[in-house]
Amino acid sequence: MKHASSVNPAGGVEAIRVFVAESSRMAGELIEETLRRSGQRFEVHSFGIDSLDVSRELEKWKPQVALLSSDLRDGPLTGFRVLFQLRQAASEIPIVMLLDSDDRDLVIDAFRGGAKGVFSRQSTFHSLPKCIRAVHSGQFWINNRQLQFLLELVSRLSPVQAVKPGGLERLTKREWEVTKVVAEGLSNEGIAAKLRITPHTVRNYLGHIFEKLGLSSRVELVLWALGQQNRL
Repeated sequence: MKHASSVNPAGGVEAIRVFVAESSRMAGELIEETLRRSGQRFEVHSFGIDSLDVSRELEKWKPQVALLSSDLRDGPLTGFRVLFQLRQAASEIPIVMLLDSDDRDLVIDAFRGGAKGVFSRQSTFHSLPKCIRAVHSGQFWINNRQLQFLLELVSRLSPVQAVKPGGLERLTKREWEVTKVVAEGLSNEGIAAKLRITPHTVRNYLGHIFEKLGLSSRVELVLWALGQQNRL
């Protein structure tokens, strides 16, 4: 079931521990080979695994990033069962969902389930190491088409959450700075470190920004900010 290897672990930079949950061992080894050829530092534990076994193996190997296929050994879409279970358990392991395509509903459900990134097998696998590094550093991984799905979802589900008239002008210079960093996909802790403030202060800023713009969630703020890049 399990295959593990250290991919370029030597040297001064510590390898990122990557857990790969796939529908078959062969599929896991394909990803492992991709990471090996990248010339970057990863310690990979790859599995052809059932959904019921993933949580136990995650606890055993304690990865820094997990790649979770939508289809596991016990059937199609069973990876989503794992994703929702991990979210319910408040797992802190960042998850990248591996999808066969950018199917709109699956992309939306992946982010709803708490995934930090979605990687489509239709994309070139050469970008997978970059995806892993981004998620490991606290950022989100999303392509333009997937972002469009989320923008459409927010527009459809929350039509009343348009930015308040004059809301942009109400933001202070510091609130603009916080908004810029939020758009990078960083956590509150990451924002605090970058701006040299406390996580509590970040939460206060976000509350003020939501109120001034008429938004109700971090996701809405990120999506709005991405649409305002020329002003950020």
